[in-house]
Amino acid sequence: RCVGTRYCSNNCPYKVRRFNWFNYAKLIEKPMHMALNPDVTVRPRGVMEKCTFCVQRIKEGKNKAKLAGVKLKDGDIKTACQTSCPTNAIVFGDLNDPESEVAKAFKEEPRSYALLEEWHAAPSVRYLSKIRNNDKETAGGGSHDHA
Repeated sequence: RCVGTRYCSNNCPYKVRRFNWFNYAKLIEKPMHMALNPDVTVRPRGVMEKCTFCVQRIKEGKNKAKLAGVKLKDGDIKTACQTSCPTNAIVFGDLNDPESEVAKAFKEEPRSYALLEEWHAAPSVRYLSKIRNNDKETAGGGSHDHA
């Protein structure tokens, strides 16, 4: 159980752990507490937090597939950040499944990288590097004329 020492934050190589400075349970007045997501625990003040990849959505998706007697399909589960991203820049899936769309996309993409990959840390998140146009002809003196 977390007691708020914050040692994990200091030692996390990814710097993704955050300390909860607020007591959200006391800040919310009735009936606003009914707007909270019942599947997500509101953690108390003084504990460390990090992204769980919406574990509650993963569990719900797996349970629905199991009850329906079907196999969980790639793309059935979407994280909250993926759902709310206006540019569809976030893709969620099983990187361990070579047939999943996310695994195929990152395998074929030369810009794909993971933080601390050289340490063989095997993180669950991958990124795409930014493309910059370093071509001197188009960067400075190019024209936008269509003639």
